[in-house]
Amino acid sequence: MNPQQPRQITEAAPSRDESARAASRHAQLRKVALSSLLGTVIEYYDFLLYSTMAALVFGRLFFPSSNPAVSTIAAFGTLAAGYVARPLGGLLFGHFGDRLGRKSMLMVTMMLMGVASFLIGVLPTYGSIGVLAPVLLVALRVVQGIAVGGEWGGAALMVAEHADARRRGTWTGIMQLGSPIGMLFSTLAVTLVSLLPDGSFYSWGWRLPFLVSAVLLLIGLYVRVSVAESPVFEEAAEKAKPGAQAKAPVLQILREPRLLILACAVGIGPFALTALINSQIIAYATGIGYGQAEVMRALLFTSVVSLICIPLLSALSDRVGRRAVSLVGAVGAVLFALPLYALINTGSLVVMIAGLMFAQLLQNLMYAPLAPLLSEMFGTGVRYTGVSLGYQLASLIGAGFTPLIASSLLAMSEGSSLPLSVIIAVTAVVTIVAMCQIVEPRGRDLTTDPL
Repeated sequence: MNPQQPRQITEAAPSRDESARAASRHAQLRKVALSSLLGTVIEYYDFLLYSTMAALVFGRLFFPSSNPAVSTIAAFGTLAAGYVARPLGGLLFGHFGDRLGRKSMLMVTMMLMGVASFLIGVLPTYGSIGVLAPVLLVALRVVQGIAVGGEWGGAALMVAEHADARRRGTWTGIMQLGSPIGMLFSTLAVTLVSLLPDGSFYSWGWRLPFLVSAVLLLIGLYVRVSVAESPVFEEAAEKAKPGAQAKAPVLQILREPRLLILACAVGIGPFALTALINSQIIAYATGIGYGQAEVMRALLFTSVVSLICIPLLSALSDRVGRRAVSLVGAVGAVLFALPLYALINTGSLVVMIAGLMFAQLLQNLMYAPLAPLLSEMFGTGVRYTGVSLGYQLASLIGAGFTPLIASSLLAMSEGSSLPLSVIIAVTAVVTIVAMCQIVEPRGRDLTTDPL
């Protein structure tokens, strides 16, 4: 017998063990990515479904008025409650996510969103219980906002903290698909129930998409419950001194708020742009002669752009850096702000679609690197709070206020699109300035101190 054979066997064993551990880690990462994707799809399906129903149903059934416009405005007013609640959700779940773990908070956010949406689906209307109906509707919208405020940051961290540093953008890009997929699903659900006769649609048909949330919730919880806790969080928890009184994460962040301000600022550009080209564009385009069906068709094309580009651009940030990808989009948005509305104003549907698709590409360039970028900006002990607050404050400022400001400026300028172009350019400049202040974080070890 070759005397070296036993030694060769014993040397090979660790290699097989290491391969098995690597395969196990990769399988867990795939499960985490699927869980985070599914969670964000459910959260944004429910959140965006409410927005659509506010335009179609809620004004008539929950805010009745002799003036339909007043009813619609009141229904849209409830949308703001959801956006205002999102930073509160980020703060709440961020605090406990940094203290107790990422996984448990994500279970709670999913349950909150699913239950709130289901309850909207069974909520009696104004005609049944009077003023209590709109009060309960607003309350449930606030719960939705709190839930979605805690979901994105936690989902991003679960993927980022499980992934290899060299492919962090690639894996978080999968999670970031949740928003456009959720939008597509909610649009499809509303389109299907809209085929019902008006009597059936307004009496019970509108409730069906909300009731589907119960099924989605069960599926999501089934997948999420089997996911392992973040290894980065577990390592930090093991290193923590027993009995030590850690300061509240938000207080630690506010003591040196520079990172939080930058995290918010980098997101304002993409959120403002998406608010204009995916929401406010409906009112603007129909106001200059496009049909509503034509505009919705154009938005379908922009959704396809996001589905293709977000994962590719997030993966690209692993190669060229988070700053480079985002800066290309932000500079492009500044340069394209005026030409975009010039294309829309031609009256040609094909030209408008081309313009909106290119604008969506620029938005994706700014948005796609956000998950890995924000995850790499904060230390483990405050990461959930910092990422969630930065992202949700950017959402509130960029997406929550932009449509209202844009509509007001549009009215003051007697229909001129110039103010809309200015909003795109100014918010993109905010993103540019913020990005230039950030040291490139690509590939940073998430167990080390923040930037």
